[in-house]
Amino acid sequence: MTTSPTVFRVLRDRNARLYLTSLVVSGFGTSSLWLVSGVWVRDLTGSDGLAALSLLAMWAPTLAGPALGTLADRHRRKPLLIALNLGLAALLPALFTVGSPGRLWVLFAVLFLYGAAGAVADAAESALVTAVVGADLMGDVNGLRTALTEGMKLVAPLTGAGLYTLSGGPAVACLDAVTFLLAAGLCALLRVREERPGRPRGNRRQRTAEGVRHLWGHPVLRPLVVAGGTTMLLTSVAGTTVYAVADRLGHSPAYAGVLYAAQGAGSVTAGLLAGPALRRLGERRFAAAGIALTGVALAARAVPWEAVAAATGVACGLGLPCVLIAALTAVQRETPGPLLGRVTATANTLLFTPVVLGLAAGAGLVEPAGPALLLPVCGVSLLLTALALLQRPASAARTASRSPSDANPA
Repeated sequence: MTTSPTVFRVLRDRNARLYLTSLVVSGFGTSSLWLVSGVWVRDLTGSDGLAALSLLAMWAPTLAGPALGTLADRHRRKPLLIALNLGLAALLPALFTVGSPGRLWVLFAVLFLYGAAGAVADAAESALVTAVVGADLMGDVNGLRTALTEGMKLVAPLTGAGLYTLSGGPAVACLDAVTFLLAAGLCALLRVREERPGRPRGNRRQRTAEGVRHLWGHPVLRPLVVAGGTTMLLTSVAGTTVYAVADRLGHSPAYAGVLYAAQGAGSVTAGLLAGPALRRLGERRFAAAGIALTGVALAARAVPWEAVAAATGVACGLGLPCVLIAALTAVQRETPGPLLGRVTATANTLLFTPVVLGLAAGAGLVEPAGPALLLPVCGVSLLLTALALLQRPASAARTASRSPSDANPA
């Protein structure tokens, strides 16, 4: 595997290094808590369904993404990110009180607020990074972001699971809080010139609708985001089987950390290769290839064999980020700066709201259906999604020829 020379151009930039390092630090804590929250709930209740609902609580705020994204366009992005990191660091110690099933509501409430802050932070980060690097490096930056944050699955889940086994959930919450404090300090060191946003026009509903109209009417963005949302729906349904897969292999729920680590290895590779692959294939074909690979991997995971489970984890990590990187890069390239927070948040809602629906559906289906049925169905559906995306170029080109935007139909 070779790394694109543009990656080194990104890493030589001081602001880019600080930005990416802050993502690594906060991503380490987030990945640890993400795994441990499900294990924590299952240990307290013995329920796979409730364990999946802990992930649902974190994803639920994406339903309000377009409205939350207006905050990223109304404030300077750097101070907003600092405030969000400090706020999450102050919130997480509330999890110290969770020690019995009767206190699980505290865990769900914290995860919900965690998800809401994350929705605003994602929109602000997407807008801020356009001030850090040029448009020609967006794919490389987004790929590196994926390689670093998703790559935390190589170490963070195992660290979180180990810390949880030794000291319990509150210790993992403390670790996550420290990472947010460090991320706030790194954001404060960024040297970015930001103009104070102008006085907003219209009411909040009108400002939110402006971002939705831009994305949904765009001939390049809409097909990518729809395919990405479908992919996230199906992979989320499949993701609720992770504890059942571990059980079929004869392992405890903490074995999920091994599967997430394998997925992280694939994500590192996908992120490092994303920039060159986007330039060679374009956003649409790059996304379709990743969706198809993920579909094959999920179908194969139905085989109850430990080596297959590990291999499919790597393949899912390699394939799944492709459509997300492609969609985010297209949003950044095709959206004016004053709209970027709202459009990013709208894209994230369309990409990640299906995660909420998939987790909810999977939580109800995982016990009666089991991984032997759910995984092949999700895999075949992903292959059909990739095929549908590949069949879009002719209609997209016709739409682009009538569009005043300077779109680049991949």
